[in-house]
Order: sequence, then structure tokens, then C-alpha cells
Amino acid sequence: MLKIVVCVSGGGTNLQAILDAIENKKITDAEIIRVISNNKAAYGLERAKNAGIDAKCISPKDFSDRNEFNQAFLEAVEEMHPDLIVLAGFLVAIPKEMIEKYPNRIMNIHPSLIPSFCGVGYYGIKVHEGALKRGVKVTGATVHFVDEGTDTGPIILQKPVLVLDGDTAETLQRRVMEQAEWTILPEAIDLFARGRIQVIDNTISLLQ
Repeated sequence: MLKIVVCVSGGGTNLQAILDAIENKKITDAEIIRVISNNKAAYGLERAKNAGIDAKCISPKDFSDRNEFNQAFLEAVEEMHPDLIVLAGFLVAIPKEMIEKYPNRIMNIHPSLIPSFCGVGYYGIKVHEGALKRGVKVTGATVHFVDEGTDTGPIILQKPVLVLDGDTAETLQRRVMEQAEWTILPEAIDLFARGRIQVIDNTISLLQ
């Protein structure tokens, strides 16, 4: 059984997509063992509690500096001994120590087709504002492994989404979630659970 820790900062819609996929057997032989948030008000914590999953808030505001927060965050992950860490809308930089400890075992969902509209400063609604400002006709979402860069790790899956006339950042954000994020994040987790993801020289191949 694949043991997953999911990290969220907000509403937890991607967390819900994972929970639904596990329940519907679209993710095989996996369970979420803890949900961690940096935000006490994150509804994702309530989703976890409603599903009977351990939920823990570790807020930077409760620590004197970033190092203390990083240590507490790392401890909250390590004590669960996860096989996979999923960043499902987690707006916190992952400590270097965690990336080194879990190489190609930290998965992130990003609401664009990387390498477009990614990197420092591109998160949440800002990604969609950037896409609309640039005037692109297609955007989408990407699932990738986390490395020490920002949105630079090996790409697992991508799914395109059309930008429609009259779109606002909010309507585009919703469509990217519904048509891409909620589909490819569970799919990527299932691929990992079934041992179908192979990483060689920072490039991913999917095994049969």
C-alpha cells in the first residue's frame, strides 16, 4: 500500500480529487496517511478530517524563523514514513533537506504547461493572469517531481486546456482545475503507485 502525505494551502480541491480517485479505484493500492497545511484556515484540513485522515497545520507564523519552520515541517512528514509526498496547491518552498531525502518522491501540480508561466512569482491566480496577459490560446496543467529549482523537476504528465474569449483569471483557473488538474494529478499518483514512472537523467519514461 502506497503511503501518501498531501500538503495543501487552501481549499484542497486537488486533495478532494485524490480522495475521490482512491475511493473510485482510479488510484490503486494507495492511501493518504496525513494532510499538512501551512494555513490554519485551509479548508483542505477540514476535507482531511471529514475523510478520517490525520490533519496537521504547521504555520510559519508559529516559528521564530524559517529554519525552525522547515525543521517542524520535515519532522511532520518524516514521522509518517511516506512513500510519496504530493503538493496539491501548497504555496511554500520545500526545504532542501526534504528534497534530498525524497528524490523523485515529491510530486507537484502546477496550473500551466511548464515551461510556460512557471518559476518564481507564478503561483495560484497569478499563473492565469500571466496567461491572459500574454494572450495565449492554450494553457493547461503539469504534474512534475520537485527538485531544488522552482517548477524545474522532471515532468510526469501535462494536459492542455483552451483559453476562451471573455475568460477572466478566475474562470480560467476553474476550467484548468476541472479539465486538467483533477484528472492528471490522480493519474500521476496511480502511475507512481503501480511503479510505472522511471526517471533517467531528469527525464521521465512511463513503463508498461
